[in-house]
Amino acid sequence: MAFSLQVAMAVHHLLRPFSLILLLSLFCLLLNPCSCSHRKHLNVSKPQSDTDWSPAGATLYGPPTGAGSDGGACGYGDAVEKAPFSAMVSAGGPSLFKSGEGCGACYQVKCIENAACSGSSVTVTITDECAGCVWESVHFDLSGTAFGAMAKSGQADQLRNAGVLQIQYKRVECEYPGRSVAFHVDSGSNSFYFAAVVEFENGDGELGRVELQESHKSGAWIPMQQSWGAVWKLDSSSPGLHAPFSIRLTALPSGDTLVARNVIPAGWQPGITYRSLVNFKL
Repeated sequence: MAFSLQVAMAVHHLLRPFSLILLLSLFCLLLNPCSCSHRKHLNVSKPQSDTDWSPAGATLYGPPTGAGSDGGACGYGDAVEKAPFSAMVSAGGPSLFKSGEGCGACYQVKCIENAACSGSSVTVTITDECAGCVWESVHFDLSGTAFGAMAKSGQADQLRNAGVLQIQYKRVECEYPGRSVAFHVDSGSNSFYFAAVVEFENGDGELGRVELQESHKSGAWIPMQQSWGAVWKLDSSSPGLHAPFSIRLTALPSGDTLVARNVIPAGWQPGITYRSLVNFKL
């Protein structure tokens, strides 16, 4: 019994320093409880680069607070000044305009290299062509309104005076809340020639195919041709075209399709805009 007591006392004597160390360690942890996770927290919150953004050049055209031009090479006319475009538009260099196929595509743009840049992105729609904008592989000739929207508050004029900017851009879905696809019938249309500008498509914005169906020819879709910009046309021989017309759209690059049933009514008139009841889903 005495021997066991002596052994226990010896063990206690040996472990006593380690107990003191353990107590000191626990005391330090209580003073600085987050030190163990602090490094991990920094790694998790480290900002990541956004690889979706690409470089481009940007200039502005038209009035400082205007819409560039009245529709230009896409054929939207004065719609570019009104909602939902609201002058937030751009002419595109060749790689953006794509011989008219790029009309209606939406992009986010931002600038960071000028002192007047806000660094925040704004969304613009391609509504015109800048054939001479070939200084960079991608170039936006922005409306004065869109150019100034990239500036810090109160510094829009300062940014516009910069002339040429190096910006960042990325393709985004077009969003027109509460809007359906619209068809503005060309003023030269008649029973043997039908042409229309297609407007306000959600999603891709670009169209790869447009087809027309006469009401009395159920199931027969007739391909239309891209005339210029966002204008699509169909020539017809005798006895001509018979309304109402349904129009089927195929978007690029997704390939999504949309049918606007009987959107062009019997007795339609050139120069009138007809609004459908549908739009592409986002």
